[in-house]
Amino acid sequence: MAVDHYQLTTGRDPMPVTQRDTQRHTYGDYLEWSRDYGDEVIDGVAYVREPPSPAPIHQELVVELLHELRYALEGRSCRVYVAPLDVRLPRSSESDEEIETVVQPDVSSSAIAARPTNAECEARQTGIAEVLSPSTASYDQSVKIPLYERASVAEVWLVHPTDRTLAIYRLKDGRYGRPIYQKLEGQTLLSAVPGVSVDWDRVMARLV
Repeated sequence: MAVDHYQLTTGRDPMPVTQRDTQRHTYGDYLEWSRDYGDEVIDGVAYVREPPSPAPIHQELVVELLHELRYALEGRSCRVYVAPLDVRLPRSSESDEEIETVVQPDVSSSAIAARPTNAECEARQTGIAEVLSPSTASYDQSVKIPLYERASVAEVWLVHPTDRTLAIYRLKDGRYGRPIYQKLEGQTLLSAVPGVSVDWDRVMARLV
């Protein structure tokens, strides 16, 4: 399934992703110039998102995923968050300010025993979901999927709102391999957290 064919019914082109400049940045630099939402640094390259904001269906899906996962994870040592939240992905043991990759996934769950401080989170992600928009679909797939694989994120979902489809990347032997595609219907297990699932029939019923 090619993300190039992905279209939103609104006809808008929300939040195109552009390279901020040609300089190399760290998380310390990012803290100086980043805004509240949408800015990211990938291997030292700064990316910013321009207005307008995402379409309503994008935001509604993010809210519904949060709702589903929030209650499914209740009582477990995982927590679920939505953007804006700085998820730092260090290569090894570099200090916070030297980290060269920080992203803001639409929805993320982390296997942590306590809440992160200063609205930040490190690379202990059990699952990440990105809800695609026309201007960010290629960026999410070609730039961020390899990044999440390198960071050993156990599972990544790419949600296509208009096509109502889901691409699932699951880590096996350190690699994602080919994604699994399915319609946004029935239930999808979050394999990284046993017993946790999203009921797409319930999610989509709320969007009608």
